[in-house]
Amino acid sequence: MKNKILGALYGMAIGDAMGMPSELWGRNKVKAYFGTITDFLDGPKENDVACNFTRGQFTDDTSQALLILDALIESDFVPETAVIGRHLLEWADRLNAFENNILGPSSKAALLALKAGKDATEFTSKAETNGAAMRIAPVGGLFLPAEVQKLSKFVYDISKVTHSTDVAVGGAAMVAAAVGAAIVDKSWEDIMAHAVLAYLETKDYGAETYSASLPARLKLALEYAEKYEGQDERFLQVIYDVIGSGVITSESVPAALAIAYYAKEPQRCSLLCANLGGDTDTIGTMATAICGAKSGADAIDPSWRALIDEANGVNLSQYADHILAFRTQH
Repeated sequence: MKNKILGALYGMAIGDAMGMPSELWGRNKVKAYFGTITDFLDGPKENDVACNFTRGQFTDDTSQALLILDALIESDFVPETAVIGRHLLEWADRLNAFENNILGPSSKAALLALKAGKDATEFTSKAETNGAAMRIAPVGGLFLPAEVQKLSKFVYDISKVTHSTDVAVGGAAMVAAAVGAAIVDKSWEDIMAHAVLAYLETKDYGAETYSASLPARLKLALEYAEKYEGQDERFLQVIYDVIGSGVITSESVPAALAIAYYAKEPQRCSLLCANLGGDTDTIGTMATAICGAKSGADAIDPSWRALIDEANGVNLSQYADHILAFRTQH
């Protein structure tokens, strides 16, 4: 079980770091600059977002996921808005994230309000971006698939610090639920079905938006995965063109789930996401966490895991121990 949980954590970090150099560049620009991304790279100086990172470093997606775990560990795994907010603010100040273009727009607005001692609901209740979904994968390791109601409320309580819309919390629940189902080795079809179930269970916690339906977009994306099996370029192009790969939850979450379903294993998944174009680091974070949970850490190239450890100065095994302890006790 620890191997599977650790697989989710390494998958998350690998997908993030692999997608970092091409983050928020269009597909044509990614192809023109990189050709094909086949390994971890430094962030190009031409990329205003990725220029602050070097080879193997993950971005705010994984950093925030680990900060949320730190906050949960501190509060005995009770999601406390004040504790989560404090951890996120301290991290943002350490990295000068507000000035260095590290934070997403919704998280930035909400955290600035918290920093000023104001009610952030004005911003969180309109947040349709993927900031909640990008950092939620480890939470999937805390619950069994049968505990979807517990997972849904837990995801909402964590996410509402910066995101409290139906689409943002529903999308986050889809990612967490997919990870949870993958950890217990459900079939790929069941993993996707469980993600949809979690979305339906969670969305009503959030403020209503007029976003596109995540389950409907996922259904279409999975049809593309079946249609273009073994045709990586055609599959990525249709995901990019039709489902979308932007920072909006209704694009990036269905895209990530479909790429995970198509790739099946973490290393292939991370490379597909990095070459997609768009919000490559976030889509890679979500998708590769699911594949890593399914395969387990032992199936991931040891040199890739070592690079993540060294480039980021993290001990993901300790986080896996905390997740496993919670899972065992509850």
